[in-house]
Amino acid sequence: MKDITHIYFLGIGGIGMSALARYFHAMGKQVSGYDKTPTKLTDELIAEGISIHFEDNVDLIPEGFKSKGPGSASHISHLTSHILIVYTPAVPKSHSEYVFFNSNGFNIKKRAEVLGLITESARTIAVAGTHGKTTTSSLVAHILKTAGLDPSAFLGGITQNYKTNLLLSAGLKTSGLQSPASNLVVVEADEYDRSFLTLHPEIAVITSVDADHLDIYGDKSHVEESFSMFADLVEEKLIVKKSIAEKIRSSKHPLTYSVDDRYADYHASDIRIENGYYHYNIHTPKGIMQNCTMGLPGKHNVENSVAATAIACELHISEVYIKEALRTFGGVKRRFDYQVKTDKIVYIDDYAHHPEELKATISSAREMYPGKKITGVFQPHLFSRTRDFADDFAKSLDLLDTCILLEIYPARESPIDGVNSQMLLDKMKSADKMICQKKDLVEEIAKIGVEVLLTMGAGDIDTLVEPLRNKLLQK
Repeated sequence: MKDITHIYFLGIGGIGMSALARYFHAMGKQVSGYDKTPTKLTDELIAEGISIHFEDNVDLIPEGFKSKGPGSASHISHLTSHILIVYTPAVPKSHSEYVFFNSNGFNIKKRAEVLGLITESARTIAVAGTHGKTTTSSLVAHILKTAGLDPSAFLGGITQNYKTNLLLSAGLKTSGLQSPASNLVVVEADEYDRSFLTLHPEIAVITSVDADHLDIYGDKSHVEESFSMFADLVEEKLIVKKSIAEKIRSSKHPLTYSVDDRYADYHASDIRIENGYYHYNIHTPKGIMQNCTMGLPGKHNVENSVAATAIACELHISEVYIKEALRTFGGVKRRFDYQVKTDKIVYIDDYAHHPEELKATISSAREMYPGKKITGVFQPHLFSRTRDFADDFAKSLDLLDTCILLEIYPARESPIDGVNSQMLLDKMKSADKMICQKKDLVEEIAKIGVEVLLTMGAGDIDTLVEPLRNKLLQK
């Protein structure tokens, strides 16, 4: 990596890709990239000095990223050892810029491979799981920062505390190497496309192994197999949610955690809500941390905090720092993210896009606002996921008082015959349900009136958050 001077990202606007782009930009590398559509995140990258274009066009690639050397426009050369192309699997192999780089002998790597290279020589803490990994990894990073351990962190969301998906150690040198005193790196270990198998974790947590990404894995058994392979990569401490421990078939003997199972090595007790905050005790192998406080809603987030605490304890971090970090953790953008919170209206935006995530989000809203009418807007993500979990989606969405479905966000996929939002609507038992076009949603919400509104999904539903917030604040 020392010899690389130019790094080009195909899909630079993704949450994981943008963190890498920021990292290399901070290291003094020349960084540029392509993405399909401009977003707030790409706007931020451009403002930070990174060149980005939004048209699949080889002519728009800056010359320094496609020729023999910076500024050399005379011809394409296979001597491109100083140039690295990083791509996400969401970019199709037919993409003309990908075809150009591939056919001209450029050094091309997946995002996961590059992250693996960065973490290879570091003390890596990895958080894996089909759900919960973004909040848990962000909380781990916050605990380390609070304890003064100066970590770097590659996160799958924008932390509310730090307003970024990348934390850089203050000890990070411009060569891209870290000093021994600050060699801790926290990463979110992504199971999509088996990406996490490129990592070299010293400590790892596995939060969940629900069936997902069946377009890659085929069935649930292969999902569990992949997580078991990840577990075998862990060098020192493996920490696993107790209820899924038997599904991880690994030579490693894990420590276990749970929200309330007293037989787990780490677990919570005496959980109660006071003034919108959770209060609880955390039991560890060495004793009880009493009177822990966290403001994130939902018992699943209490469980995430137990997982993060387990990592902190295994790193011998003081209880004082752990409790302070739990109390001050602001969460992650688009994870039960309050947009409006008044006496009359509450509006929460969430990234939930799997049936279990929808269930957790809706149940958390019920718990926080008992007796209130819960209206949910859901944008399904991927035709294949909608098809594979249609019955489970319907059950989760039936937990709402009113459900509004947007059409499926296709992402990297082509349509599948018969798979659409109407199919989900037909499977739901709820009587108060409808399909709405994105362009009509804001006015529809204004018309029906809401007490507690949830917007949920991993597609472009986030572009509706600000218009909805502005409309609700006018009421």
